Amino acid sequence: MMSPSKNASLIESSQMWKVLALYRFVKLKDLSSLKETLQARCEELHICGTLLLAPEGINGTIAGEESAMATILQDLDAHCGVRQGEVKISYAQEKPFRRMKVRLKKEIVTMRTPKATPEEVVGTYVEAQDWNALLEDPDVLVLDTRNEYEITIGTFKNAVNPHISTFTEFVPYVETQLNPTQTKKVAMFCTGGIRCEKASSFMLNQGFETVYHLKGGILKYLEDVPPEESLWDGACFVFDRRVAVGHHLAEEGYEMCFHCGWPLSETDRTLASYEKGVSCLHCVEGLTPESAARLRMRQEQSEAGLFE
Repeated sequence: MMSPSKNASLIESSQMWKVLALYRFVKLKDLSSLKETLQARCEELHICGTLLLAPEGINGTIAGEESAMATILQDLDAHCGVRQGEVKISYAQEKPFRRMKVRLKKEIVTMRTPKATPEEVVGTYVEAQDWNALLEDPDVLVLDTRNEYEITIGTFKNAVNPHISTFTEFVPYVETQLNPTQTKKVAMFCTGGIRCEKASSFMLNQGFETVYHLKGGILKYLEDVPPEESLWDGACFVFDRRVAVGHHLAEEGYEMCFHCGWPLSETDRTLASYEKGVSCLHCVEGLTPESAARLRMRQEQSEAGLFE
């Protein structure tokens, strides 16, 4: 029988990692016990990634060897019924996460408003193949609910950028910039769909008449809609080491600036402002000599293999 350490080594050297992005809004109890159970199970199966647990449900992205992912999906379905929510599959050529973490949170996606109750009311789901019609409808306001650093590398044509740096800022944006008596139809989208569950619930509770949201998010659209029919422009930021994907969920060659977290294209990395592990065009002007020295030392240690 193959030892766990040898099995883990094989996974590390594998060419492809199966990645599951999942969430479900469902009432969960005994979260501490569930956290321990899932952490131990994922470690046993040599799975990496992050799972968030809250009273309102489960959210996360995890990766591992094909059979291990089939096993953990069964476990997650037994504990949380995740197949009744959203589960999206993609693949990565390299290990997409450093380690496995199961965390307890107050919310599985933070919005900080009692007016977002997706377990009670959400907007109208729109399948990926029907999304283009809303994008081209002049009577529909299309909102990108993601953060500025995500939108900067790609979004849908005709979509409105609310210019927010965190999802919690979406609430004051709607309250101050939009009027439910003037905007009758709203369509929104995000990476995998989870933010729109809360955003659509909030907007309905704010009095907006008709609220649509893209089922499965951008990832489902890029997976299902042929490039020649697509109204997507650019790349889609993802929260793992792939950084960004495109149509058919293929990796797009982006890297993330370690200092500020902005996604960087190949062109961005040719600029004089870019120094791997230290700075990029988005943060170089605010970088002090002391911070730069610390970041260079860390980068040298990383290249020497001192970090996982």
